[in-house]
Amino acid sequence: MALHTWLLYLLAVTGLSLTPGPNTLLALTHGALHGHRRALCTIAGGAAGFVALIALSMLGIGALLKAWAPALTALKWAGGAYLIYLGVQLWRAPGVTLRPPAGAPALRGTRMFGQGFLSAISNPKALLFYGAFLPQFIDPARSLLTQFAVMAATFAGIEFAVEYGLARLAHRVRPWLERAGRRFNKVCGGLFAALGVALPTA
Repeated sequence: MALHTWLLYLLAVTGLSLTPGPNTLLALTHGALHGHRRALCTIAGGAAGFVALIALSMLGIGALLKAWAPALTALKWAGGAYLIYLGVQLWRAPGVTLRPPAGAPALRGTRMFGQGFLSAISNPKALLFYGAFLPQFIDPARSLLTQFAVMAATFAGIEFAVEYGLARLAHRVRPWLERAGRRFNKVCGGLFAALGVALPTA
C-alpha cells in the first residue's frame, strides 16, 4: 500500500477500535472479572475472528472487482452511505451499562478465546462493515492480496492493542464509560459519519 493510504487507514482503524462494540465490551468485562493477563485469551480470540471476517470480505470484494472494474467506485459510495448510517445509529444509541455478575466463575483460557472468537464472527453487521470500510483504501493498480494482508494485520494489531489497554484499565474505564457513555456514543457516531462523508472522495 502507499504510505499515505496506510497512514490514513491506521488513523481510521484506531478511531474505530475505540468505538464500543461487542468485543470491546467483552474485553472490558473479562479484564474486570479475570484480570488483564487472562483477558489476553479473549482478545486473541476476537482478533482471530476479525481476521476471518476480513478474509471473507476480501474474497467477495476481490471477486467483484475482477468481474466489474467500476465496482470499486460503487463500493466506495455505498460504503460511505453505510458508514453514515452506522454513525446515526450510534449517535442515537443509549449509554453502555456493564454489570459483571457477582461471583462469576473462573473461565479456562480456551473458553475465553472461544467467547472472543464467537463474539467477533457471530455479528453479521461486522461483515457488512468490512465490506463498506475496506474498499475505501483499495488501490486497484496494486496487488489486492498484499493490500488485504496489510489491512487485516493492521486492523487486528490495533484492535488487540486497544482491547488489551482497556482490559488493563477495566476497573477505571468501566465506571467512566457507564457515566459518560451517551456522550461517548455521540463522539463515536460523529466519527463514523465523518468517515462516511470523507472517505469516498479522499
